[in-house]
Amino acid sequence: MLLSAPDCVAVRGVSGSPKAPPPARRKPHVLIVMLDQLRADSLGCAGHPVIRTPAIDAMAAQGLRFTGVHTVSPVCQPSRVSFATGRYPHNHGIWYNRGELPVNYPTFFTALRDAGYASAVVGKSHLWSHKRVAHLRDGEPYLQALGFDEVDEVGGPRGTCSTDSGYSDHLRGKGLWELFVADTNERVADPTITRPAPFDEHDHMDGYVGGRAVQCVEAFPDDRPTCLFVNFPGPHDPWDAPGRWAAMYDPADSPPPIPLPPRPPTLPDHAAAKLDFQPEPGLTPKAVAAIRANYGGKVSFVDHWCRRIFDAYAARGWLDDLLVVVTSDHGEMAGDHGRVYKRTFHESALRVPLIMRWPGRIPHGTRAAPAENIDVMPTVLEAIGVPQPPMSLGRSLLPVISDPRAQHRGDLLSEIYYGGSRNAMLKTERHKYVIDQQGRGYMLYDLGQDPDEQHNLIGAPEARALEQAMRDALLVRLAASSYVMDSVNL
Repeated sequence: MLLSAPDCVAVRGVSGSPKAPPPARRKPHVLIVMLDQLRADSLGCAGHPVIRTPAIDAMAAQGLRFTGVHTVSPVCQPSRVSFATGRYPHNHGIWYNRGELPVNYPTFFTALRDAGYASAVVGKSHLWSHKRVAHLRDGEPYLQALGFDEVDEVGGPRGTCSTDSGYSDHLRGKGLWELFVADTNERVADPTITRPAPFDEHDHMDGYVGGRAVQCVEAFPDDRPTCLFVNFPGPHDPWDAPGRWAAMYDPADSPPPIPLPPRPPTLPDHAAAKLDFQPEPGLTPKAVAAIRANYGGKVSFVDHWCRRIFDAYAARGWLDDLLVVVTSDHGEMAGDHGRVYKRTFHESALRVPLIMRWPGRIPHGTRAAPAENIDVMPTVLEAIGVPQPPMSLGRSLLPVISDPRAQHRGDLLSEIYYGGSRNAMLKTERHKYVIDQQGRGYMLYDLGQDPDEQHNLIGAPEARALEQAMRDALLVRLAASSYVMDSVNL
């Protein structure tokens, strides 16, 4: 159960005279670690047979690991904006990696700021379009309007080639800029390239972000509760784990990918043509094994920096009352169904890890309740006694934390703009259904019988009633969440 702080009541001592009530409990420090493109199964605590993540595993052992969390959009910026606002892409209007919210849009972090928190964001927040500025320092006022006092932002490797940041300044100062750009451009042209980064691990983007996060913890004020939002660019592609981390795992030990199944004879042409079912050129079994090994090295490298961040909190004396959240924006296909990256509703891209740890307040163990990543914000805010922003559609997980038998969500909604279409997914306890912008179904799986999504039932005569029922349920869910922030006086 979630343990509550004792009520501040007068307590009589031996003499019978009332004692002064204890001072109100200070709100905890909050650390949110978001990895980019981390699969739900790619942590040691999640049972991965190869990848080692001792620091994150330790946080999971001291708290709760949620095994049923899904992203509301398997694309970076839409997912992250949803995480920060508690709203779906069709509410906030960010469907792909472009655009931005109004500057006064209520967020997770404005709620913390209004509650007295000193807050900072470090790394790839990806809450706005970086292309509109020449240097990310020029965008700091925007992120400050979204709730952050201190901003130290980077883009991803691709974005860094076109928009400067503190990281590009760092590379130029060490004479590594041209090497970084040439290496990144070569990898972008061929997504199967897998090799170590061409520079030291401290000059790698994840090493830079980790180091800056440690410095931020060291510089936080003592007189206020703090929130640090750390956004590691890894293990997102390119496959460029640095040095020893690139050699940490043998490709021969990589678990095999989920195969790309043959086209069902009843699958309509419009569904078969979707990019979700088109294999990545050149993605051979050897290439997949190498990608998975390098990806694991990047995960372990980020975990190494998580340990350094946790140690920085311990050095401040804050670790024992630190509320930690570890999660991701979406997963990674890593060769599953013949694909890499995300931008699909297959399970490998849809499921995300979630670990929450707060000693004495959050119990130890796991929770399997189906949940969405927009549920993190209301959970944290309710736990620390802060109201969530207006019109958030997230649901607090505190009832599930207190009682593993509690019901949370009967179905899950996710959305994506991909292949020239806005697409929507509904997932129930057993089934998954996806429609495109024209209202045509193109995915229907019985996950109870087919967890690896090898048998697409769209077009199958025996599944027509199921498809209609799932379509009706999806439309009801979309209608129930159809309002947008235009109706709020901003």
